[in-house]
Amino acid sequence: MRISLHQRRTQRGMVLLVSLVFLLLLTLIGLSSMQSANLQEKMAGSVSLRNQSFQSAEAALRVGESAVQLDSYALPVCSGTQCLPPAESSVISAAGFNSASGVTWIAAGNGFYGVQNIGTTVTAVNVPSNTSATLYRVTAVGIVGTSRSVVESVYAKY
Repeated sequence: MRISLHQRRTQRGMVLLVSLVFLLLLTLIGLSSMQSANLQEKMAGSVSLRNQSFQSAEAALRVGESAVQLDSYALPVCSGTQCLPPAESSVISAAGFNSASGVTWIAAGNGFYGVQNIGTTVTAVNVPSNTSATLYRVTAVGIVGTSRSVVESVYAKY
């Protein structure tokens, strides 16, 4: 069972070659795992920002609805294109009046809300029959990081 000297010399390089191939495979697996973990971390952060912006928009919407509920709250009825949902909700970044939509944006927490008086009706849901109700559209925008959420509700006040 002796191995000749010539056979030993030819096999010495094979161990190094096999070791390097295994090392290369382990490196590729490690890099793939790191990329996957990095991608998952970014996705989790994005979901967290989206959830926070939605919660901010929802909170601003509730503040706007609370303002409309007050007996002293009054707003002129919109007309023409000013009765459309405010288009600037996708770009607004500061409180203030927008002349195109006629909406005054009010800061609330990490977001803004705006209210439009869209007229009166006698056929609103959850309003007693033959009672006119004034309809207010409340649009709220929540901004957290790079995430923006826009929510809207119609409030009937009678």
